[in-house]
Order: sequence, then structure tokens, then C-alpha cells
Amino acid sequence: MLKKIDKYIIKQLLATFFLAIALIVLIVIVFDISEKLDDFLEKKAPIQEIIFTYYLNFIPYFVNLFGHLFFFIAVIFLASKMSSRSEIVAILSSGISFKRFLRPFILSSIIVALLNVYLTNVLIPQVNKPRIEFEQTYWRNPYKNLTFNIHVKTDSVNHVYVQSFNNFNQTGYRFTKETFCEKGICKKITAQNIVYDSIKKNWTLIDYKVRTIDGLKESLVTGDKAVMNLGIKPEDFNIVTAKVETMTFTELNDFIDSETKRGSKDINLYLIEKYQRLFNPLAFIILTIIGVSLSSRRTRGGTGLNLAFGITIAFSFIMMMKVTSVFSTKGNLHPIISVLIPIFVFAIISVFLIKKAPK
Repeated sequence: MLKKIDKYIIKQLLATFFLAIALIVLIVIVFDISEKLDDFLEKKAPIQEIIFTYYLNFIPYFVNLFGHLFFFIAVIFLASKMSSRSEIVAILSSGISFKRFLRPFILSSIIVALLNVYLTNVLIPQVNKPRIEFEQTYWRNPYKNLTFNIHVKTDSVNHVYVQSFNNFNQTGYRFTKETFCEKGICKKITAQNIVYDSIKKNWTLIDYKVRTIDGLKESLVTGDKAVMNLGIKPEDFNIVTAKVETMTFTELNDFIDSETKRGSKDINLYLIEKYQRLFNPLAFIILTIIGVSLSSRRTRGGTGLNLAFGITIAFSFIMMMKVTSVFSTKGNLHPIISVLIPIFVFAIISVFLIKKAPK
């Protein structure tokens, strides 16, 4: 059962966290409006959509994005405040152990971590869809596919390549499709350009060649223009347009399965997103332990010094997450390991700081 001290700390900590988030959200919205106001006026964005479609859906996205940082700051602020008022000394002198004093902080971090799980996997993917659509309509320029040398594995035997793909006119340049049999390539289609017909659902090949290989026999058909069903759609080339932030956890799993079958080169990026949704909530608990352990000891610098040191640790954690993610996307590090390394390292730091905390 929760004691008075537990209720006091949980109430103060959650109130500090939500107040800090509310204030920073208001500040960010003000700056965001000033930056995008010209685009909104130029494209005649309705005020109702600006408020309810964009900024109302922006709030949970922002809270989730910076939740770790501001909860950590709230922990350090509250613990430092209690330490400066000698409340922690009085609590520990009354016979309460540091681990028992830590309990309400950890309970609060678990509450926020569960909220983070819900936001990341359920609510935010739903609110991101109208927010992103609004941005594409009234703020951002239409999406341009800037990816070159796109390789797509449509199924187990067909591999497709385009040097580049234009979303506006649905045209691919320097196209190649290879069909594999037991003995190797049995069919190869190349074309200078391919153009998709969205009404007939087929492709027009310009300056094409179709090479068919059957053992020792080989045939070649060439032409200026031909209409074919290539078994692929324009969105299959838009690998970078995959908005994983608009997918629930179940949708993300299904998307990863389909991208794995296609042989997507960005599969590690999607796996990192999946594992971050699973394991990043643990960061709330670990950072809470670090924050309380650091701030419970009274120092000459007071709350300001503790906040500066805490923010440095929080950004170090975020930086390590980014670095290990790069090792996974650009190197051979497994995605789950890249996500767990920062958590494991800071978990060790938290254990060390608990041992050094005042008793």
C-alpha cells in the first residue's frame, strides 16, 4: 500500500513532469506557428484544421518524442528540491532506506513508461496520419523520391532495379527486371524508361529489350514501346516514403515481414523502430534511478548544478542511442543489440550510483 510519502512524491513528480511538458509544448507551438505562418497563409490552411488537425495531434507526438528527457529533468528537479530542503536527510534519518525512498520514483516512472508504450504503439500512429497529411497539404512540398539505385525483390524469383523513380509522373529510369530459375537467370527485361498507367494498372516500357534464356537457347526481342504487367506498383519504389510512425505495432510487424520478403535494404531501420518501441520504456526507470541517486546528495551547486549534470547524462544517453543505430543501419550490428546497448550501459551506471547514494 502507498504511504503518505509515496503519494507525496508521486503527486509532485507527475505534476512537475506534466507541467514542464505543457510549458515546453506551448513554447514550441508558438515558434512553430511563427515559422510556418507564411506557408499556412499562402496555401489558405483553415484555422480549424490548423488547431484541431495539426497542433492537437502534434501534442502527443511531441510528448512522446521528448518524454524521456523531461521526465528525467522532473526527477532531478524534485530530488534536488527535496535535498535542498533537507527532506531527504529527514526521511533517511527516520529509518527509511534509500531503496524504500526510491520506490515512489520508480512507480511514477513505470506509470509514465506504460503511457509511453500506449502512445508509441497505439495512439501516436493514429494521430500522425492526419498530422502528416496536413503537413503535405499546407506546409511541405510534395514528396520527391530522392533515392537512387533502388533494388526491389518482388518475390522469390523476380528482382527489379531502377536507377531512379519520379513520383510525380510515375516514371522509372534505367529499368531492369530479372527472373531466376534453377540454373540462373532465365529472363531479363530492360528498358530506358517505364511509365505507370494508373487507370489500366500496367506499365509502358520505352526502348525495351526482353531476353529469354532456355538452356542453350536464347531469344531477344527489342522495340520502342510495349505495354506489360510487371507485377510491381509505383509505391514499391517509394521505400523512403514508408511512414513507420503512422503504423501501430501490429502494422509495423506486418510491414517488416513484407519488406523482408522484398529484400529491402532498410529492414534494419524498421527493426530498430520495432525494438525501440519495446525496450525504450525501460529508459524511464533507469534514468529515474540515475536522477534520484545523483540529486539526493546535497551539493554546493544546488538544483542548477544537478540539472546541468542530469541534462548532460540524458543527452549522452540519446547520443549513444543514435550512434548504435547508425552501427546497425550502416554496419553489421544486430538491431536488437543496437537498441539494448545504451539501456544496458546506463543500467550498470544506475547500479553503481545506487551504491554511492546517501544511506
